[in-house]
Amino acid sequence: MIIESKLAKTIRALLIGVPVVFLAACGDGDDGKDGIDGVKGADGAAALTKVVTLAATDECKFGATLLQAGVDTNANGELEEAEVQSESTVCSAASATAQMLPATASIKFASVAAPATNYEKRQIQVGQAKVVDGDTETSLDVGYHILARSGDRFGDVAFGQLVDKDGQPLFGEDGARKISDANEHTSLLPIGNKLFSVSQMESTPGAMFLMELDQSIETGELSVKNMSQIDQSGVDGGWVHCAASVTPWITHLASEEYEPNAANPASASNMNEYMGLDADTNPYFYGWNIEIKVNEDATTELAKHYAMGRMAFELSYVMPDEKTVYMSDDGTNVGFFMFLADTAGDLTAGTLYAAKWNQTSADNSGAADITWVNLGHATDAEISDYVHGTNDQTQLAFADIFEVDGTGCTTVSTNGSTECLSLKTGMEKAASRMESRRYAALQGASTELRKEEGITFDQDRNKLYVAISEVAKGMTDGEGDIQLAQGNACGAVYQLNIATDAVNDTAGAAIASSSIVKDWSVLVAGRPVSAADPQVAGFEGNNACHIDGIASPDNVTYMSGHDQLIIGEDTGSGHQNDVIWAYDLNEGSLKRIQTTPYGSETTSPYWYPNINGWAYLMSVVQHPYGESDGDKDTGTGEARAYTGYVGPFPAKSE
Repeated sequence: MIIESKLAKTIRALLIGVPVVFLAACGDGDDGKDGIDGVKGADGAAALTKVVTLAATDECKFGATLLQAGVDTNANGELEEAEVQSESTVCSAASATAQMLPATASIKFASVAAPATNYEKRQIQVGQAKVVDGDTETSLDVGYHILARSGDRFGDVAFGQLVDKDGQPLFGEDGARKISDANEHTSLLPIGNKLFSVSQMESTPGAMFLMELDQSIETGELSVKNMSQIDQSGVDGGWVHCAASVTPWITHLASEEYEPNAANPASASNMNEYMGLDADTNPYFYGWNIEIKVNEDATTELAKHYAMGRMAFELSYVMPDEKTVYMSDDGTNVGFFMFLADTAGDLTAGTLYAAKWNQTSADNSGAADITWVNLGHATDAEISDYVHGTNDQTQLAFADIFEVDGTGCTTVSTNGSTECLSLKTGMEKAASRMESRRYAALQGASTELRKEEGITFDQDRNKLYVAISEVAKGMTDGEGDIQLAQGNACGAVYQLNIATDAVNDTAGAAIASSSIVKDWSVLVAGRPVSAADPQVAGFEGNNACHIDGIASPDNVTYMSGHDQLIIGEDTGSGHQNDVIWAYDLNEGSLKRIQTTPYGSETTSPYWYPNINGWAYLMSVVQHPYGESDGDKDTGTGEARAYTGYVGPFPAKSE
C-alpha cells in the first residue's frame, strides 16, 4: 500500500495518467499589503506541482507516476528538489489489469472457412475468438498483427539480411542483397522493464535479429521500436535455424536443423562465404542448440550447447523442472532425445538419452512404450574442444570417430542412409555428442521416426505433444523397432504421458528426473483423400488431405489455461493453403483459426499467456509462394514473409 498526503491525493485526482513531466503553478501568491511608506509589498511565493512518469519496477509492474508538490521559494518557475514538500508514487496498474479474464473463463475459437477463391488464397485469414465463462460468451476483437516483413528496414538494418562473420551484407550473383524470406521462429522475451523478440531465419547462413518492442498497456498491441542484427560469429555462425522455444528462465533456445553430414568433409562448404574461407568449413560447427540471452541494455550472449548433442534439431523444449529437455530430430530415420542437465537453468552440462520404441500397436499410426538409452555425460567445454581442437585437444573429424565397413561393424539406418559402422577406441563421448543419432543407433535406441517436428507440454494433463509431419519410410518399412501397418502422408500429433513413478534407463540406472516420457500414442491424425473425393469438391483437387483435418503438422503449442492445442502446418500438396488449427482437448474438435497465402509455411506458433496483462499467439508466415504455386506470385512484394501474432488476447487471472 502506498500512503499519500492529503495534498498528493488531491493532485492525483486531478492529474493521474498524465504521461509527461510538467510543472504547474497553483497561482501567484496574494499581493503584499502596501507599506506605511506607500511602497507596494512583494508578491508571495508560488505553489508548484510536478508529475513524472516512472518506468516499471517490481512494485509497479506497469509503470508509475511520481507526484511532487512544494513552494517555488526562489521564484525561478521550477520545482527543485530542495523545494519539494510532499511527494507520492502511484502505480499505473489499473489500466493494464482491467481487461484480464477471471480464472473460470477460457478462450474458444470459431473456424474460418478454408480458402476457396483466388482472393482468399492470397490472404492471411483469422477466425473469431470468444471468452466463455459458464453460460456467458463474449466476443474478442483479435486479428493478425504484422511486426515486420522480410526486407523491411529499421534504421540501417534490413529484416532478413544475410551477413558474413564480420557483419557485412551478402549479395547474390545478380548483385542484389541476400534477404531471407524464411523467418522460422520469433520469440517474446520480457526482460526487466523491456520487451524483446529474437527472430531467426531458416537459411544458410542462419541470420538472427533482435527487436525491442513497444507494448500498448491499453490495447496490448505490439510494435517494433528498433531492430539490430545478432552477431553469431562467436559461435561459428548459424545454420538453418528452425523452430525455437523460450526457456523458463526467459532465454531464446534456437535450433540448427539438417546438420551437415560430417562423413562428407565438404558438406558445410556453403558456409565458406560466411566464414571467409577458401577451404571447406568444418561440418561439426553446425547441428547444435544455441541459447541466446538478451540483456536489458539490448546486448546478447550466445552459447552453442555442445553437451546437448548434435542432430537435425527442429525444437528443444525445456520442462518446468528447468533440467529435463526434450529434443526433436527432423528427417528420415531419426530419433527422439532427452537431455538431463546437471543444474536447473544451466544447459552447459548433463546426460543425454535416446528413446527406444517398444511397440504396443501397429494400427492408427502406432503406439509404444518408451524406454531410455543412456548416451553418457558431457560438458559444453569438453565437446567444444573436440570440435575446435582447443586446449591441446586434436580437432576431430568423422574418420577419427568411426570406421566404415570394417570387420565386425554394425549396420545402422540413420538420416535416410544405411551404413556399417565401428566406433573407434576411446571415442564414446565424442560420438555421443558430435554424432548423436549414429551413436544412439549403435547403442540400441530407435532411429526410425520420420519428420519429427514440434514439441509442447500440457501441464494440466502432464503430457507432451509431438508432431510427426509424415508417418512413412522407417516407420512403415517392416524393419526394426517401428513396424506400423500403414503410413499416413498427412501426419499425426502424438500424446506422450509422463511417468508418475521413478524411471530407470535400459541399463537399470535411475534417471534423476520427474518428467520422463513413458509412452506414445496418437492424439489426432490427418485424413488422406483423393482429388476425386466429393468432400474436397470445389477445391480443384489441390488438397491431398481433407480440408477439415490436419496436413503435415509441424510446430505445436499448448494454450495453458484454455485447454487448446495449437497445431501449425508445413505442407505442400496436403493443403494448398497452410493452416493453423486449435484442437480443443476437452471436446476433441479441430477449429481452423488461421490460413496463409499460397506456398507458405506456418511457423512459430507459440503461446505467451501473460505479458503485462495480455496474451499472444505468435505466428510467422514463411516464404509465401515459395513452396508451391510460385506462378501465382505477381512480383509486387507478395512473396515477402510475415512476422507477427494473433491477438492480443486478455491474459487470465491466476
